[in-house]
Amino acid sequence: MEFETLRIEYAPGTDPGDGIRVLVLNRPEALNAMNTQMFHDMREAVHQLAFEEGLRVLIVRGEGERAFSAGGDLKERKGMSDDTWRRQHQLAEEGLLAIKDFPQPVIAAVEGVAHGGGCELALMCDFIIASREAHFAQPEVKRGIMPGGGGIQNLVRAAGMRRAKQLIFTGDRFSAEEAARWGVVNELVDRGQALSAAIAVARRIVEAAPMSVRYAKLAASRGGEVDFHTGYMFDLAAYNVLVPSHDRLEGVVAFNEKRKPRWTNR
Repeated sequence: MEFETLRIEYAPGTDPGDGIRVLVLNRPEALNAMNTQMFHDMREAVHQLAFEEGLRVLIVRGEGERAFSAGGDLKERKGMSDDTWRRQHQLAEEGLLAIKDFPQPVIAAVEGVAHGGGCELALMCDFIIASREAHFAQPEVKRGIMPGGGGIQNLVRAAGMRRAKQLIFTGDRFSAEEAARWGVVNELVDRGQALSAAIAVARRIVEAAPMSVRYAKLAASRGGEVDFHTGYMFDLAAYNVLVPSHDRLEGVVAFNEKRKPRWTNR
């Protein structure tokens, strides 16, 4: 798959069979700002990757160490008509939701700037690993608009209602250290190490049974949006799909034989 504004590659230091792929936002000259073409490319790339056999973990990063993404390309949006803006935003919505609803785990590896839509893209991932020098912001209210890429809902859920309201109402920038303290970022690493740290986590994920991870993600993502008892029904429905699976049997046998399991994804 080749795209004008994105690059898809095998994670450095891994074998293709490991199933760890990296989606690279590739506009470093613009701090990986997302223009209309990138929204087109993202939607298409993520939809294609969702059906790629053998893919186990997707990592999203920005090209270079200056930025994950500075958000929407405001130079392109200067003078944009309301209709064109809405059409572009529909592409953004579809691409960002495709990341959130991706069937496999998605990790954001954040270096540098993650502002506006860039912050929203990181928040759409299952979790974030960030350089200590990274910084985040939802500055849309300073541009006469508001976060429209899931940033409000995701930040409320990650940082808590009151903290998120302050960040959204002010548009203030917050550091990776603060983001980690508030539960927005999972892990902090030295500058330039976000990708390698994300790959290390991805390697541990791919050691687990593929079906188990996929269904656990589904239950956690959907169950976390509803009340406990309804969410628990998601857990049990997914659990009972796994009970008769070949991999459940293999996991038990491998444990008792003191060897690594040989997963078949069935």
